[in-house]
Amino acid sequence: MPACVGPAPRREFLRAGLLALGGLSLAEVAAARAAHAKTSSSNTSVILFWMWGGPSQLETWDLKPNAPIEYRGPFRPIPTSVPGLDLCELFPQQAALGDKISLVRSLAHSMSSHNDGSIEVLTGKTPTVADPTSTAKSEHPDFGMIASRVLGSNPHGLPRYVGIPQSPFMTRPTYLGLSHSAFATGDPSAETYQPRDLSLAAGIDGTRLDHRKELLTQFDRFKRAADMGGSLEGLGRFREAAFSMLTSRAVVDAFDLRREDPKLRDRYGRHLWGQSCLLARKLAEAGVSVITIDALAPSLSERYFSWDDHINVQTRWDLADAMRHRATFMDQALSALIRDIHERGLDRRILVVAMGEFGRTPRLVHADGLIGRDHWPSAMSALVSGGGLRMGQVIGQTNSKAEYPAEQPLTPQDLLATIYRHLDIAPEAAFQNFAGRPIPILPEGRPIAGLV
Repeated sequence: MPACVGPAPRREFLRAGLLALGGLSLAEVAAARAAHAKTSSSNTSVILFWMWGGPSQLETWDLKPNAPIEYRGPFRPIPTSVPGLDLCELFPQQAALGDKISLVRSLAHSMSSHNDGSIEVLTGKTPTVADPTSTAKSEHPDFGMIASRVLGSNPHGLPRYVGIPQSPFMTRPTYLGLSHSAFATGDPSAETYQPRDLSLAAGIDGTRLDHRKELLTQFDRFKRAADMGGSLEGLGRFREAAFSMLTSRAVVDAFDLRREDPKLRDRYGRHLWGQSCLLARKLAEAGVSVITIDALAPSLSERYFSWDDHINVQTRWDLADAMRHRATFMDQALSALIRDIHERGLDRRILVVAMGEFGRTPRLVHADGLIGRDHWPSAMSALVSGGGLRMGQVIGQTNSKAEYPAEQPLTPQDLLATIYRHLDIAPEAAFQNFAGRPIPILPEGRPIAGLV
């Protein structure tokens, strides 16, 4: 590509300039490459379909059709090819894949607010202070940040951790440094989708980036003056990785959904969750270690934007109506992802997990002709597929009303231990926090017997 002799357009300049905030000068980038040359050849990946808000176990993967009417939900179970592995009738495409999925029905913890529950599930560490207003932020990194730190630089230039369209908002890399935050892709279902910043790879060559050295050095001085407590540690390596992505054609191709067969895109669904699942498969196949799919509607103005199925008389939020709305998109997208991974022979490399931060109250709540369920961390379910794990089975059981685990009680830490095993990460390894205290990756939990 010939070098552009004119000035960079303002928008292009700002996109490149933003990468400099708090980062290294270009001369230091080369030194950073040598100092942090650790890479991992690990090619396993985890895709988390993150159902924030708390999906009801009784309307997804643990229906209780024989429970009293005040407990059982409005939907009936449908069978799969595996005896006992029944799903909600709203999930017919998932039900057709019974031999390719397993259900974990006996997960439980004690955090009943959204952020605290999410922190428990994603980091494996219980928040020290419960936050009933659900505004807590994590004191410890989540499993994607851990994977980024342990596995080191991706040899293909890709980020280790990607959030589609964004990463979970309540977790922070804290003592690992900001370089291990997730790369947020934006909405891949948009007509003119291009991942944030990667569009520069086609519009700016390496020489043009080198010409910004003096500007970056000025930002370095700002960073050194502003970084008084070490909270910006790691931004240099983050921006180094960003520059690698900006100049890598292979990385841009991994994010380019236009390279996929239109019929395959249709199978996934031309909507946020469908194209997010397709992009997740592409990134995992290309070598990204952890991908989270934020299974929220793209706009808070949408009536059913989360899985938080309380009754709301003002907005007419109703659990049954919400489930019918969401299931249309979820069943198509998640089943297409699982089928695609198996058809491509990637089911040992890629592990898919679908879950939220807790379950819902077994007893239904009624108001003004609406139904709903409140927060309930004492029983929750998860769907898993691939990862070389044993498929076509149900792990654990709850009691007759889906209130508590009755067989093989498990915790989010056990599921995280299973995930770390797949990523070949030793959960007993530790990192020092800001106070110099060693913090183990996972203080408790064992890989789930029956799956491994």
